[in-house]
Amino acid sequence: MCGRARLANDYSEIKIRLKLSTLFAAPNLKPSWNIAPTEDMLCIVRDAKSGARKPVKMRWGLIPAWAKEPKLKFTTFNARGEGVSETPAFRGAWRAGRRCLVVTDGFYEWRKSDKQPFAIGCLEGALTVMAGLWDEWKSPQGEIITSCTIITTSANDLLAPIHDRMPVILAETDWPAWLGEIPATEAELKALLKPYSAEGMRLWPVDKRVGNVRNNDA
Repeated sequence: MCGRARLANDYSEIKIRLKLSTLFAAPNLKPSWNIAPTEDMLCIVRDAKSGARKPVKMRWGLIPAWAKEPKLKFTTFNARGEGVSETPAFRGAWRAGRRCLVVTDGFYEWRKSDKQPFAIGCLEGALTVMAGLWDEWKSPQGEIITSCTIITTSANDLLAPIHDRMPVILAETDWPAWLGEIPATEAELKALLKPYSAEGMRLWPVDKRVGNVRNNDA
């Protein structure tokens, strides 16, 4: 699973790395070393009008468009890739092609045996860009909440000793297909929902202070 993440990179660097369009202003996001569900994430979508990559601030924890209220009785910050197209909470977003890139510096996972937290991410200097889905929920009063979920898969050899699940991390070559910039069948999209190469990742132990979301520093 993936229940904590971080993004402390400068937006100007992110804009260059992800080839974001100059048509859109930078989202109002502060650097964070401890992002928890219900907090804001930086997501990238394909703009329907221009076709360009658009940065969007989204609430972490997808609220389906059909939900009666934003507070759900089940968690939606992760979506299992194996059933994402059929799970009621996510199938609407999947079938509508509401796919996004969730931009992070990495995530945290806890080892069950001793509750030791580890920071995990791609190799030094690389962003950890995850496969996500998004949706829009509208309240009876007209309030609109844009939210996202991170798709998960089985753990690779690096993470397996810590946890049996990990987020789907997409290589840069897969971003165009996931965003809909190039054609891809449903089978081709589902084929992307696989463990990232262990050789391209690293992990290291961090202080147990990360368990409290109020602790947000390097």
